[in-house]
This record gives sequence, structure tokens and C-alpha cells, in this order.
Amino acid sequence: MEIRIRGYREEDRERLKEITIAAFPGVSIDRAIEERFGVLNGVDWAARKRQSIDADCDAHPDGIRVAETDEGEVIGYITTRPNRDSRLGWIPNMAVDPACQGGGIGRQLMQAALDYLRAAGMTHAKIETLVTNERGQAFYPSVGFVEVARQIHYVAELGG
Repeated sequence: MEIRIRGYREEDRERLKEITIAAFPGVSIDRAIEERFGVLNGVDWAARKRQSIDADCDAHPDGIRVAETDEGEVIGYITTRPNRDSRLGWIPNMAVDPACQGGGIGRQLMQAALDYLRAAGMTHAKIETLVTNERGQAFYPSVGFVEVARQIHYVAELGG
């Protein structure tokens, strides 16, 4: 199977959300919240994660790269948001269809994202992951990222 990396098209949006839900269950803050507190106000973790993909697509569609097979099937993506003031690019989301993981697609997507951020004038790029994401913790350093901090996420029930 031959893979090509291309820019985002609006018709990719729903597929990106499908891939996200398939790839994120064990490494999503929203999923961890749901495991602890249940579904929040009828909106499950997957719906909230889909909303974050919509936000990426709406905020900076030019910074999204998509992995596509030679048959035209979208099998992965990465989103970026350059900050022109600080020149620090952010990679908020990246996912590869679980059936296609392990074949270097994530590496190709990451390279395309970093190339995009460089071309946009960024001097640095940041990406975040959870301690539960062992794959990310191994992958990100292998493509040049260094750990700079750890963060703990807290949630409070507000009642009523």
C-alpha cells in the first residue's frame, strides 16, 4: 500500500473524527473523565473529542496534513496551529487508523507537520501527551521532541 501525505480538504472532516475516536480511547483526557464521573450532561467523551477536531479544522485548516492510500482512503492526520508571535507551533491532534498503525505513517505525518511549521516561520514545535500514552512517549522523542514538563489534570464536580 502506497501512502501520500496531502493537505486537508473539508470532505475529510468526518473521517478525521472517525479515526480519532478509534485511536484515542486509552489516551484521552475526556475518556478518563468519563471513566471517573460518567457521561457528562449527555455528552460522551467521543462527542467532546470530535468537537476538538472540529475546532482544529475551523481554526487552521491549512495546517492539517492527511495520510491517504493510493486508493484514496484517509488513514491518518495531524493538525497544527502556528503562533506567529512566539513562533511556537502547536500540534494539538494526531491519529492513525489503528488498522494501519506501526507502518511509519505517523512518522510521515509528523515530518509533514514539522515541515509545514518550519515553512510558516516557527522556530519550535510543541506536542502534549498523557502518561498513559506509552506509544506517544516513545515516538515523540524519536522525531526530535524533548520532554520539558509533566502536567496533572484535575476535575471537580460543581453540582447543580
